[in-house]
Amino acid sequence: MSQNSSPSLKRELGVVGAIALGLGSIVGAGVFVSTGIAAGVAGPAVIISVAIAACVAVCNGLNSAQLAASHPVSGGAYEYGYKYLTPWLGFTAGWMFLVAKSASAATAALGFAGYLLNILGVSDRTYLVPTALGAVVLLTVIVLGGVKRSNIVNITIVSITLLSLIFFIVAGLPVVASTEFANFTPFVQTTSDTSNPVAAVLQATALMFVAYTGYGRIATLGEEVKEPQKAIPKAIIITLTITMLLYIGVVVVGIGTVGAQTLSAATSEQVAPLEIAARSFNIPGSGLILAVGAVTATLGVLLNLILGLSRVLLAMGRRQDLPKFVAKMNSSRTTPYIAVLIMGTAIACLVLIGDVRTTWSFSAFSVLIYYAITDLSALQIPDEERLYPKWIAWIGLSACLFLAFWVEQRIWLVGIGLIIAGLIWKTLIRKLVLSYSED
Repeated sequence: MSQNSSPSLKRELGVVGAIALGLGSIVGAGVFVSTGIAAGVAGPAVIISVAIAACVAVCNGLNSAQLAASHPVSGGAYEYGYKYLTPWLGFTAGWMFLVAKSASAATAALGFAGYLLNILGVSDRTYLVPTALGAVVLLTVIVLGGVKRSNIVNITIVSITLLSLIFFIVAGLPVVASTEFANFTPFVQTTSDTSNPVAAVLQATALMFVAYTGYGRIATLGEEVKEPQKAIPKAIIITLTITMLLYIGVVVVGIGTVGAQTLSAATSEQVAPLEIAARSFNIPGSGLILAVGAVTATLGVLLNLILGLSRVLLAMGRRQDLPKFVAKMNSSRTTPYIAVLIMGTAIACLVLIGDVRTTWSFSAFSVLIYYAITDLSALQIPDEERLYPKWIAWIGLSACLFLAFWVEQRIWLVGIGLIIAGLIWKTLIRKLVLSYSED
């Protein structure tokens, strides 16, 4: 090792360890909310959507791993866009990441509130938004204190989440069998919003894709995994396959026990679809077990998103894509306190929408654009540095761009508007604000 080189992390993780970390990063708040939203769009055919979304996620995961190996820096597509594409696309990736994950955080907060209120026996929906806002404020304050993510806490949260979902599937399958799968006919149950069966499946695919995001955590493990070129793609594929089977099991039980429309209505009214389905098991405490898993999952996701979003905002401030003051640190240099406050406020504003279908759909469009830029970056890697075939990047890029415009039209129109607004900021306003902040 040269004197100027940084010490490397010890390679301690094998494929099993990488899979465990991947599951912990992927399985979270999404499955407790998105399944109800997607089931309301496509009916039982959401099973097909879950499988298609998993295939798209595998392509994107391998492209992320390729980029992490070629350009091992923090920042994801924000940094990849700058290196392999243009500053405009790099900025757009960072901007869309902030938008997507803020919407995901708002969905997690609303999901937490829905499941918690059900545990407490509160059926009045007027308490949903205030409870979600309380969670955002509390966790923002915790992050401002410089909280460190503990492996023990994360493992505990993931274990409770996985155990509650496995219980939901195992306990629910006999109930589904007893109904002779009556709730799966007709297989495609379109709604007034989406009368075309194919369009319904594609829209549900876009919504379910977000529930797989988190595989990027596996892609960034190159320095810690034994034989990373073999272990990382294997871990990504196995992790996403396990997640797909888990999600299909959840969807089958959810729809099979109460029906797609009941699941969708429970999502809109109480934001606790799986807990409503679990009540039909006739097993004492089944709803409570599921709700506790949902509460821990949504809180864990919300905490991690506030942490992650504030760090991306910090990076964009340092690069001067945003005003420099957002990169200010506290006196102990442990927390970018302005970035944390900005992201906490942004999430709280999205919570005020009070509609998880809107926040989740907005997250779906934004995250698909973000990963499209990731895939486009992967296409620019020189052939001599390429680990995986180029067609994987082409599939990922095509699928992301295609699916992004199958969410509701009003969602992607607002999303495009935000992209344009971000680029206007970068071109016209940025210089004025930066010159002011430097004075």
